[in-house]
Amino acid sequence: MSDTLLEVKNLESAYGPIKAVRGVSLNVRQGSIATVLGPNGAGKTTLLKTLSGINDPRRGSVRFAGTDITGRDPSEIVRQGLVQVPEGREVFPLLSVMDNLKMGAYLRHDRDGVARDLEAVQAYFPILRERAGQDAGLLSGGQQQMLAIARALMQAPKMILLDEPSLGLSPKLTQEIFEIVVRINRERGTTLLIVEQNAQIALSVADQGFILEGGRIVCEGPCAELRERPDIQEFYLGMQGAGARGERRWKKKKSWQ
Repeated sequence: MSDTLLEVKNLESAYGPIKAVRGVSLNVRQGSIATVLGPNGAGKTTLLKTLSGINDPRRGSVRFAGTDITGRDPSEIVRQGLVQVPEGREVFPLLSVMDNLKMGAYLRHDRDGVARDLEAVQAYFPILRERAGQDAGLLSGGQQQMLAIARALMQAPKMILLDEPSLGLSPKLTQEIFEIVVRINRERGTTLLIVEQNAQIALSVADQGFILEGGRIVCEGPCAELRERPDIQEFYLGMQGAGARGERRWKKKKSWQ
């Protein structure tokens, strides 16, 4: 039996006439952490939105846990166990932290399981227990990111699509969140597909890596090998501190294979 949890074949997605995802194929193994890296505008967020049903694919197929979920309604995809944490956190700002967590379990009917998971996510993120009665909109950016991940966990997912978890966070908070993400994977067996601009930390925690450029996967492999490739070190990892100059160099690079 295959250990592939997510299988994507020749996926295309567009905004009007603009193709954002162009024939992407990838497999993510059950119980692993995978990461999708690439410059701004590469199609990373569009890829996640298409996998979770927010965007309709133009072509291709998506299979999850052995079931074809291509083009299905997002609510059906969530029921299958595939949950997205969107870029920008998107918590319910006028609801309390506790009510946000309960919203994550809205589709569940196993009260004992919900209670256990509520205790577990508060153990991962103790600040959420401390701020349980506070409006979520009053949390800091890092605390809102923790809440968004915890809310996703309350749905008892098989897999989480995590979009830019370090966006706007300090290096210290970024490190803390990624440490918890690794714990969630190791302790709960939850599979994760992470879109991330911070290539250094993403490649250090993930098992598989996919480099997306212009809507296409131009390089993929075990993260331990990707970190050692001179072309990625020069044109991607080096871009982390090079600003616009690094991005221009990235755009000129076309020979990844």
